[in-house]
Amino acid sequence: MSLAVAAAARPRAAKRERLARQRRRFLVWCLAPTLGVLMAVTLLPILYLVATSFTPLDPTNPATAWNFSRPLLNYRLMLSDGRFGNSLWVQAKLSFWTVGLQMLIGIGFALLLNLRSGMLKALRTLFLVPMVLPPIVVGIIWKVLYTPDISPAFWAFKALGWKVATPITSATWALPSIILADTWEWFPLTMLMVLAALQTVPEEILDAARVDGARIWQATLYVVLPYVRGTLMVAGLFRLIDSIKAFPLIYLLTDGGPGSVTEVTNYYAFEQAFNFSYVGYASAITVVLVTVSLALSWLIVRLTGWGADE
Repeated sequence: MSLAVAAAARPRAAKRERLARQRRRFLVWCLAPTLGVLMAVTLLPILYLVATSFTPLDPTNPATAWNFSRPLLNYRLMLSDGRFGNSLWVQAKLSFWTVGLQMLIGIGFALLLNLRSGMLKALRTLFLVPMVLPPIVVGIIWKVLYTPDISPAFWAFKALGWKVATPITSATWALPSIILADTWEWFPLTMLMVLAALQTVPEEILDAARVDGARIWQATLYVVLPYVRGTLMVAGLFRLIDSIKAFPLIYLLTDGGPGSVTEVTNYYAFEQAFNFSYVGYASAITVVLVTVSLALSWLIVRLTGWGADE
């Protein structure tokens, strides 16, 4: 009897396997056009960028386009380039402060807006305004605020008798000015992500914490935030990557100055490529920047243990 059952089951198993193969083949063909477009718009430019970083490409000299005689020259030049080293340090300071402040402010406002209050719900849209504005508009807003002759803030300082230096022309305050503007623009993204995660926290675990005698701050610190740890990590990664791509605010407010105080790495690459036509060297800088971004992202994921079984 068992042999008959096994013999009858064998064709059914083969049929299921054949249907599974057909389904996989169908899905592959459905995804093929999308994957082809993604390769065309992402992978090919990246490969060209890496190839260009091994050449001394200069648009004024077309012969340098495919000159691979000294492939590591650009990378050796970076080791002795003081401005490149300074740009990395400026980038590190900018990323540290902007990501840290945006996470702290975003989490704080998310916890506040998660309270059951009609007025707070009405304020959610207001907090999202900076994030939805185009970066150029945000830059113009802060340019006006930082310009003494037309800034309402400087008019108020003058009325109070305070003498305040123009921040974007001060070597001391130029970078903090960029940090303030970038934090104002992007903390709503962190707030929105954390708020969405907070609203998925089960009431049962909060009730259990209250029964155990936990105060509000204890429940938040030891129950709520660990529960949304994955969202916090993703928000931090998003903000870290975006901080490394910081460009519009620096271009509009300080143009990398005064001196090189606000000259981050991608802005330095922009100057090398478009001001001095050193496209090969700029490509090498960009490759290093992308590599550092990927390494930092991987390190954060490993350190936070996101995805591990708990």
